[in-house]
Amino acid sequence: MGKPTGFKEFARQTPSYEAAAERVKHYREFTKPLSSEDLAKQGARCMDCGIPFCHQGCPVNNIIPDWNDLVYRNRWAEALEVLHSTNNFPEFTGRICPAPCEASCTLNITDDPVAIKTIEHAIVERGWSEGWIKPDTSKPRTGKKVAVVGGGPAGMAAAQQLARAGHAVVLFEKNAKVGGLLRYGIPDFKLEKSVIDRRMAQMAAEGVELRANAHVGVSISPTELLSGFDAVLLTGGSEKPRDLPVPGRDLAGVHFAMDFLTQQNRRVSGEAVGVADILATGKKVVVIGGGDTGADCVGTSNRQGAASVTQIEIMAKPPEKEDKGLSWPLWPNRLRTSSSHDEGCDRRWSVSTAAFRGENGRLTGLDCFQVDGKFQPIPGTEFKLEADLVLLAMGFVHPVHEGLVDGLGLERDGRGNVKADTEAYRTSNPKVFAAGDIRRGQSLVVWAIREGRQAARSVDAFLMGRSDLPRQ
Repeated sequence: MGKPTGFKEFARQTPSYEAAAERVKHYREFTKPLSSEDLAKQGARCMDCGIPFCHQGCPVNNIIPDWNDLVYRNRWAEALEVLHSTNNFPEFTGRICPAPCEASCTLNITDDPVAIKTIEHAIVERGWSEGWIKPDTSKPRTGKKVAVVGGGPAGMAAAQQLARAGHAVVLFEKNAKVGGLLRYGIPDFKLEKSVIDRRMAQMAAEGVELRANAHVGVSISPTELLSGFDAVLLTGGSEKPRDLPVPGRDLAGVHFAMDFLTQQNRRVSGEAVGVADILATGKKVVVIGGGDTGADCVGTSNRQGAASVTQIEIMAKPPEKEDKGLSWPLWPNRLRTSSSHDEGCDRRWSVSTAAFRGENGRLTGLDCFQVDGKFQPIPGTEFKLEADLVLLAMGFVHPVHEGLVDGLGLERDGRGNVKADTEAYRTSNPKVFAAGDIRRGQSLVVWAIREGRQAARSVDAFLMGRSDLPRQ
């Protein structure tokens, strides 16, 4: 694939960023795209490596070497067709996926992988700018009705696939707009919401009814869906946050990260926040949790004008560079620094919180201590952090059970997720299917899209006795 000697001739190149001092003044995306010539060189770097390990690293089974080669040969429309054959929304993954495909790239053995994510992003944006991306209404109507509950990437992918199979699809979303955590969790500086809106317009043109402000289990009875639709697919996500039940948890100033991030996204889009403002402006912020959500809190806090930002993580600090002989082609444990960290943040590892301190009901700080490899306290390592705002970014434990899950009486797995396998995606109710985080637990956007596509095929086969939708 690509140019046989391209990986020797051309260095890896990825988009540059607007300077940190400038980008913290706004909430827009700040990457600077590569030119078509530079992208062709990056496509040329894809090796004829025999076994494309990038395939096993990509949950949506992107046919990566093929579209790398097509970009190298300036055949962009064909590259888009190949890209869309496995991924409904490459503009989402091209922005926010951590790129496990690049970790699996053969060239990553020398820390120089093909810029797969950059090329993916460029292909789909070229498709939109050239007008190549159009609604697909080629299949005749089947007369079958499907309810998809949850408007995140899994639900969007499933709804689009089912509509393209000819079914009448209603996508129920509890919030004012479709997108799930893409819209309400991922900051605009990583994913501007117009990117979601143009896909929503395409889906609507394909026949998907986008029903927002429709909270199944609260404003809509789950049992109504069973009687009103031929099949129901649950894609509601994993939204029960992991809490930190230590003394002082009830102090004003301690909040879940997603409440903080959702508020800011609503401000940017002009939606009403609806509750008391959670703002980092002028405050000493401590983010508890070292993952992507924590990094998003860091970037948002800096944009709101925090006095300081500290991020603490109970895990030990990962190595700067992984041992390729032990990790490749699997996803490695290594130190990852996001653009938000570069904007200003004090990061500390192997730290646990003993208590929150406060005065007159308001947070003033944290009592912390260092932990060993088994997360046990190390005597004599206690210390204090000052804080006016603490954001709990420790992940999610399982989907919210009240309302939807309990209302349908669905069986759960040992972790509290809706129980369904990855072949049929069928729950304990034969008419109800589940996909994405509601089934597998908190995960990546690529897994959500994959499961949404595969579940759509299962629903189609359930309704029609067979399915022409792709499994991959």
